[in-house]
Amino acid sequence: MNDFFDNRRILDIVWKRRLHFVIIGICAVILAAVFSSPAFITPKFKSTARLYPVNLSVLSEESESEQMLEILNSNDIKLKMFDVFKLFDVYKVRQDDPKYLTYMLAIYNDHFSVRKTEYETVEIEVLDENPVRAYEMCDSLIRFYNLKVREMHSAKNWEMVKIATDNLKRRSEERDSIARLLNEIRSDYQILDMQSQVPEVTRGYMKALAESGSNSSGSREIKKLYDNMVEKGAEALIIERHFTYLNNTIDSLIELYHVNFSEANKDITYAHVVEKPLVPDKKAYPVRWLIVAFTLVSALFFALLVFVTLDFRKKEEIGV
Repeated sequence: MNDFFDNRRILDIVWKRRLHFVIIGICAVILAAVFSSPAFITPKFKSTARLYPVNLSVLSEESESEQMLEILNSNDIKLKMFDVFKLFDVYKVRQDDPKYLTYMLAIYNDHFSVRKTEYETVEIEVLDENPVRAYEMCDSLIRFYNLKVREMHSAKNWEMVKIATDNLKRRSEERDSIARLLNEIRSDYQILDMQSQVPEVTRGYMKALAESGSNSSGSREIKKLYDNMVEKGAEALIIERHFTYLNNTIDSLIELYHVNFSEANKDITYAHVVEKPLVPDKKAYPVRWLIVAFTLVSALFFALLVFVTLDFRKKEEIGV
């Protein structure tokens, strides 16, 4: 076995068979060039874009670039690409095939690449037989991404608008009910503001008693108001505080409504396009020189194995 892989022996075989190797090499190059030509392998063009995510909400521990990757790789966008560009016709997949989606997604993943770069940008690469279509699909991916994010954000904002609207209606009805109770107490018991009235009424009542006694008309009026406060004061104070709380809550809900209504109708983008897609003018697939080089090396290596084996068997037969 050591003799089989002897370097000197291999070099001798290469030298003796040099004409064979030249012929095999030329044939390999010609065949590789022919079979890698457009007649056998349809050339494909690549359009590239680089994006930087912006205006995205932080979700869990994902970075903005990772969120962008998730959205760009979502089936919603893929299905939209199928329909808009009629990729089922391009990839020659029948829509009535039971495994239509399986085939389409597999072919799509072979032609579309979305990855995060070391600088946190997201790179999109699209391969297609038609250079213009490759550019249009790359550009559309960016547009569909913006629409998808806007749809997601808008749905959440409209949800908050509905919540704020429902709460506003409920809190406003509650405030109206509290306002009626408060007005009844104010009209029937003359209690306008417990916190400010209590010290003033108490001071006035004490002063009236000291100056005129309890039988004067002024003292009787003040005592009546004082008794009203003793009877309804606690209830009035609770109602006043609840009324103030409802006003503050309604103000917050109105602000929440306007913020989310504005966000829901906002028309913004969610990506800075660092590198815009272009119509490619040079094919990216197949790489013919690589195919030719690989075929040449493989053919020469296989030929060497054959010649070494033949030489080894020949020497075994003659007992060398």
